[in-house]
Amino acid sequence: MESFDGSMVGREHEQEVLSDFVRGAGSQALVLRGETGVGKSALLDHVARLAGDEDHKVIRAAGVEAESELPYAGLHQFLYPLLPSIDRLDEGQRGVFDVVFGRSGGTPPSVMTLGIAVLDLLSLAASEQPLLLVLDDGQWLDTSSTEVCGFVGRRLTGSSVRLTVGLRSDVPSGFDTAALPRLPVTTLTDEAAQRLLDLRHPGLAPKIRARVLAEAQGNPLALLELPPHVQRSALTADDEAALPGGYTGTPLPQRLQQVYGARIAALDGAVRGELLRGALDGGGAGTATGRGRHRMTGVDEAAARGLLDLDPLSGDFVFRHPLVRSTVVQMSTPNERRAAHLVLAGVHRDDLERHAVHLAAATVDPDEEVAAVLEAAADSATRRGGSRAAVAWLTRAAELSPGRDLRARRLEDAAFIASHAGLLDKARQLVHHDAVGGSAESPAAVIASAYVALYEDGDVRASHHQVHAAIETARDAGVTEPNDVLTRLVNLLLAISQYTGDAAAWQRTHELLGSLGDLVPPNSRIYEDAWGDVVQRGAGVRERVERAFAELRDHEPWDITRLGAAAYHVDMLGPYRPRFQRVVDREVETGAVSTGMTMLHHIMLDQMAAGEWDDAERTGQRNLEVTTSHGNVLFAQHTRAYLGLVAALRGRGDDARELQAGVDAWARPRGVGFLTQIADAIGTTAALADGDYEAAYLHAIGITPPGTFAAYAHQAPRTLLDLVEAALHTGRTEQARRHAVAARDAGLPAVSPRLALVTEGALALTATDPGEAEDHFRRAEALPSAAGFPFELARIRLAHGIHLRHTHDRKAARVPLTAAAETFERLGTPPWTERALAELRATGTPTPSGATQLTELTWQERRIADLAAGGLTNKEIGARMHLSPRTVSSHLYRVFPKLGITSRAALRDALGRLPADQHV
Repeated sequence: MESFDGSMVGREHEQEVLSDFVRGAGSQALVLRGETGVGKSALLDHVARLAGDEDHKVIRAAGVEAESELPYAGLHQFLYPLLPSIDRLDEGQRGVFDVVFGRSGGTPPSVMTLGIAVLDLLSLAASEQPLLLVLDDGQWLDTSSTEVCGFVGRRLTGSSVRLTVGLRSDVPSGFDTAALPRLPVTTLTDEAAQRLLDLRHPGLAPKIRARVLAEAQGNPLALLELPPHVQRSALTADDEAALPGGYTGTPLPQRLQQVYGARIAALDGAVRGELLRGALDGGGAGTATGRGRHRMTGVDEAAARGLLDLDPLSGDFVFRHPLVRSTVVQMSTPNERRAAHLVLAGVHRDDLERHAVHLAAATVDPDEEVAAVLEAAADSATRRGGSRAAVAWLTRAAELSPGRDLRARRLEDAAFIASHAGLLDKARQLVHHDAVGGSAESPAAVIASAYVALYEDGDVRASHHQVHAAIETARDAGVTEPNDVLTRLVNLLLAISQYTGDAAAWQRTHELLGSLGDLVPPNSRIYEDAWGDVVQRGAGVRERVERAFAELRDHEPWDITRLGAAAYHVDMLGPYRPRFQRVVDREVETGAVSTGMTMLHHIMLDQMAAGEWDDAERTGQRNLEVTTSHGNVLFAQHTRAYLGLVAALRGRGDDARELQAGVDAWARPRGVGFLTQIADAIGTTAALADGDYEAAYLHAIGITPPGTFAAYAHQAPRTLLDLVEAALHTGRTEQARRHAVAARDAGLPAVSPRLALVTEGALALTATDPGEAEDHFRRAEALPSAAGFPFELARIRLAHGIHLRHTHDRKAARVPLTAAAETFERLGTPPWTERALAELRATGTPTPSGATQLTELTWQERRIADLAAGGLTNKEIGARMHLSPRTVSSHLYRVFPKLGITSRAALRDALGRLPADQHV
């Protein structure tokens, strides 16, 4: 703490650290953490003076409990003094700040996007003069601002910008996990406490001095504030004997509030009212933000009593300590607080969210005008990533609604948003409110309970039946106009139907939605066609999705994810990935958490399709952490399924099969067909990577029989090339050709660019005429969108190279084989790389030494290879080893790439080159 001459008492270590922080070249961010009144604010003042002496520009901000639910309220304090510099940024970065400052209605930026823009702004401002950002009471900063400040603080190294934050240790904060360097601020030593007390309150009677020291327990604020109070209320000698040292047993924060309360009680009523308005609006919390915050006037009496100080930068009155602010509020009556809020609502008339919060706090009786303002504020918060705040505001709007129908609708809206925000317990509580009706059959109750059943346990059967029945009830009740509740039920039914992957469930869904006619919105019709069966209903879906995205202006986060799911089914996520990435961080942290999880799935799927497999695995691991931490079991299993698919693509068979087994064991008993199909796709992909074509074929036909595409099996068209390749390698030539032709006849090339690519590839692989095969290979590789699916394209090029080599054009074969090998190498899939390089060597092209490592053969593989090298047929080998000829063939196809060969004729020489320890 400061003494009279401005020096610090007992803070030599902290002063040294802060001096190095300002003048040194170390970390550019520092968090001061300690209990209430321990001296954090004094140390922040000290570092601000040090920076000022070093010609830094100092920008101060303070967290305010009353603003902790207002998105970006804290960040505004830091950015407002830098507004002139924003105009010097490029157009894209200016647009980011326009959204944050409410000057435009664009898509809210992600934490990363905004954080980078803030870093650029700070760097620009610091190019003229070094900056120090000082944040006091960081525990009250709103979540959005905390995330951005943490992001920025971790990336200031080497810049001319420094950030220091003061935090109370007894209040949880987002800064606790921000990974910023810390300076613990502890109480003073006994010697320092005595020295500070004697400096600020010399001449105290020994008993009073001893009692103050005992009560303060080294807390500097208590050492400064307690002496006058103790002197006025000195206990009798008997009381002092009963409490050794005069310690009252009252916790220190409460004791200090008693001290401040006595001073506040002595003030004139008008002054107390002004202090209350300042306390409720965060007045006197820090530098001005330009947002019309209440400025306290006529409060000199409070300043004289040690409750307020003057801000040296703004000249405004500020509370001496946060405890003063909280004590002012606690001492006021409910009527006084409502009157203060009413005044503040007028101050913030042009700020929708602040106006609504204060207006609601000022209102007791039902008032539709106030409820409507709160509802508008909730809508604004939802669009800015503040779903949790929206739930609270809609709940309050319901309380203020004059009619039962309005109350029920707003509570239903709150429950819907709570469900998407992962607040399932809150959603259940809201739908069982008396105003909603509390019945299990109410639409809101159905939506909430279905979300719980779906997300927490994957119960697609019960939830489908429940939602289907609720829609039937609404239809039979004679609903004539589209409404939000019906649309929510319809979209939820479609989502559940998608997870069932069941033709019968989908048929019931189609029949019900068909009976609703125009009551089903156009976007829901897109979901119906895309999420169900793109083979039967996919024609024209791409164009409809493109139009819907183009028209998506004033949107909710769940609108984006639903259209994103439709885009996935027709393989067009790529153009919309930036939109998901802009909003996913916001939704996962403070918004619609479940929606954020789905966005992460979309991002991961597009990364997989684009061949960004390292990024896809990182996205999947992040989503797995989010889903498990929020108890969303369905999405956790969904994420594991995609991680298994990536592992299979990369040839990590053991990892893939472990994930496959876990997903399948969870999903199959529950009837979650969407996930069991992905589990079969994992098995197919892993077996193909291993060269176990028999196993690959068996997994593939578990998804769909050859020659057809099972209804509502979303993986059926996706595994087209897998089934064809596995069938060919196991001698099922007729089945392979039939499947390729079925894809062409079903019109798959018109459904999506990926399906166009694999259909041409499948037709090329199965063509009996070499000229026809060559035509299909060339058409596939010439497709404009082929490069967007590098793994599929590389597989087709590998097959094309093999085709050319077998038709005695070894020189021409080198071109597609080289391209395939390079792609597989870049993707990071060793088995496919080895296969392509083996084929390349067979054309007479040498491959770089060490480009591929020959994998050890298993005992069974080596035995089969030896017998085949000795001239035995697959049937003869099978008879000796008690295997089917197809199983023998699968083993040999695995052996060839391991030995770096492509034919049976090369077996003897390849086996002769093996190390001695691999001979049987």
